[in-house]
Amino acid sequence: MKAIWNGTVIAESNDIVVVEGNHYFPEGSLNRQYVTFSNHRSSCPWKGQAYYYSLMVNGELNPDAVWYYPEPSEAAQEIKGRVAFWKGVKIED
Repeated sequence: MKAIWNGTVIAESNDIVVVEGNHYFPEGSLNRQYVTFSNHRSSCPWKGQAYYYSLMVNGELNPDAVWYYPEPSEAAQEIKGRVAFWKGVKIED
């Protein structure tokens, strides 16, 4: 599976966990050259607090397009060490 934004592969892995329709990639599969800081946070009642990264590809910024749970709840341990995408990031097989 590949996560693609702005014509660029952001992450690629065959080790995917799908939760609530979102594809969680291993954090190590994330192409760090396109990842930039975000201070955005959100909360999920059953997964815990989500942290975000923004993407910078070909001079274009996609703010808060990547999220992860550094300390997911017991119920969501399968996504620990994983990242998911939104805001126009396409997931392709």
